[in-house]
Amino acid sequence: MTGPYYKYKTYYDMVHNEKSSEIPSVKPLSEKLKLTILYGLCFLVSSHYVTIDYAKTDELYQHGYWYATLFMVPMFFVFRMRMYSAWVLSECVCIMSTLGAYPIASKPKCGQGPTVKYSKEEETSVEEYNFETVHNIDGYKCDFTATFRDAMRGWNMTVQWWLANFVYRRVPSKAWRTSVTMFVSAFWHGVHPGYYLSFMTVPVILLAEDLMIKAFRTPENEKTYDWLNWFFRMRGFEYLSMGFLLLTWNHTIRYWMASYFIVHVLCAIFISIAILCKPKRKKRENTASDASVSTEVKKEN
Repeated sequence: MTGPYYKYKTYYDMVHNEKSSEIPSVKPLSEKLKLTILYGLCFLVSSHYVTIDYAKTDELYQHGYWYATLFMVPMFFVFRMRMYSAWVLSECVCIMSTLGAYPIASKPKCGQGPTVKYSKEEETSVEEYNFETVHNIDGYKCDFTATFRDAMRGWNMTVQWWLANFVYRRVPSKAWRTSVTMFVSAFWHGVHPGYYLSFMTVPVILLAEDLMIKAFRTPENEKTYDWLNWFFRMRGFEYLSMGFLLLTWNHTIRYWMASYFIVHVLCAIFISIAILCKPKRKKRENTASDASVSTEVKKEN
């Protein structure tokens, strides 16, 4: 139940690989175990001080707006440390059983497996294997990449691959692809309203992010803009995580309402600003180009 997702072909290749005992797994396993220990310790320590049950009590909301709103910051840290440790540990299980082990020459991708054909002779080169097929979490990417979209791609990666290939790309209308995919993802998680409230907010966040990037991000300000984008997209993840953890409609809406639906409001503001500013920017560019053309004409005359 923790992942990673893998195809039947991946399982079949593991079972029928006569040289599975020769596949080097100690080094990749030790690297994953180091991460498991790190994430596990972070989860054990942080969960001792911060629990989701506190968000279900009246006490949280008696400390004022910012106290209640900022509670989602440490709560999301606890949540993602729990998920990171579980996912990396599940990768360790796959590595120990050589599930998802393919020659590097086959260029395996997360969830998909080999992307190019490889000969059986290449399987004898025991130093040329990796477990990218069952690579399910990229903690660094989730925590530090600038955009919400890229951070999502580092989260539950094998399931993301399945959703992209078997849901997103099969939706006829491009306008509804993200919404339908998020709905299916919510259903995959369960029937709790919190899942649907969180997942169906994702398309709004992505729309706001895409519009703002198109309107304001330039080569000159990309570093500053990316830092700001990272700050706001982390708040988006924290906000959505409360739906995952609170689960019920009443608890989720109560918490979001206490924060004055801060992420929904910010998305509405960003979308409005981006729409209003983007035409003006194009107009300025057209004016500048017209001015340069008229200058060149005057020079020729």
